[in-house]
Amino acid sequence: MDTPQPNPVKDLIDWLLARGLEGTQQGALLESYCEQLIAMGVPLIRLHVAQRAFHPEYGGLGFDWLRDGGFSDEHYAYTETPRQRWVVSPFYMMLREAKWEYRERIGEPDHHSSFPLLQELQEQGATDYLASAVLFQRPEPDQPMDPHDTPEGMLISWVTDAPGGFREDHVALLRGSLPALGLALKSASNRKMARDLMQVYLGRDAGKRVLSGEIRRGSLRSLDAVICLFDLKGFTVMTEQYPGPVVVEMLNDYFALAVETVRRHGGHVLKFMGDGMLAMFDHDDASEAASAALDAAVDLAEGMQRRSTDRAARGVPQTGFSLALHAGEILYGNIGADSRLDFTVIGAAVNQTARMGSMHAALGRDIVISQALVDAARATPHDVVALGRYMLRGVSEPQTLYTLYFSEN
Repeated sequence: MDTPQPNPVKDLIDWLLARGLEGTQQGALLESYCEQLIAMGVPLIRLHVAQRAFHPEYGGLGFDWLRDGGFSDEHYAYTETPRQRWVVSPFYMMLREAKWEYRERIGEPDHHSSFPLLQELQEQGATDYLASAVLFQRPEPDQPMDPHDTPEGMLISWVTDAPGGFREDHVALLRGSLPALGLALKSASNRKMARDLMQVYLGRDAGKRVLSGEIRRGSLRSLDAVICLFDLKGFTVMTEQYPGPVVVEMLNDYFALAVETVRRHGGHVLKFMGDGMLAMFDHDDASEAASAALDAAVDLAEGMQRRSTDRAARGVPQTGFSLALHAGEILYGNIGADSRLDFTVIGAAVNQTARMGSMHAALGRDIVISQALVDAARATPHDVVALGRYMLRGVSEPQTLYTLYFSEN
């Protein structure tokens, strides 16, 4: 009986497919991939992978492995002007000329590369550079590739310092296993993309719940939570006074502050509604949730004042805010139609918070707090002042409302 011959390409492909099925994250996958190559005798000193990202803050991801420096990753922020290092890179050339592989032997003493990166690598002792491009989607026929707006996929490069460069069996191993690596990375990046987009558009908690399988219409959970309704003042008038981009910039500036404040105190932003924001605090202990909401309210008031002062100094529009806080039982989950669901909150507590939000002008106070929240907070270091008892539309019993007093000192 013949002894099976070793097949490094198949072994590496099998290993990559197993990692892909396990859902190994991109960074861990690439770091282990480099370790596998080293164990298989590939004299690798550097690996670089670039992938497009779908995220509102950055457009790409970069992963680096160095034999003497370990593993690292980087986020590439959106920019109107591409970085010069990118424009003069081999990757840029490959995309511009639709080349799916590029190799340059850089080990000769008199060799001079047209790429600054390869010159740097040669000076560091590198002898061979191999790069490949793998698309995760079929390109449009007869459509030129735009290096500034690349399709989903990955760009990868391997570098060695071995005398004479990579051996041909090493190159065959890299090429032969590349589709499996691309598939494993695509699986990992799709999962990350889904997680990132869910968290950005639904919020951290709702996004996590949807990804974990809470997707059936009508699936609701009952929670005791604090509901927070944040609004900007005078928004309708401002939309008539200022151009759209100016208004949007102002919204984004104030919302960024409000979101960061809510999250810093353990709250979850549920949705934006024009010039308003709905959030909740659902700590395990009702007293902790109420205290966190009050802490957030104080920080938000101080932060809004600083932000408006800064905007006034810069000569851009500024405005005030209103905040309603109430504690009670809510229903949290999927509501809507089969083809369009919203992961949100409903219930009498949510309705009462909205009614309280309409009382700011009449009461002359930016922050309005319910009796239920004050009771839940118990002892609080903040100066909570009663405003009186009021009838709220849609609420059968009169409600005592409160506000926060801020000392001039």
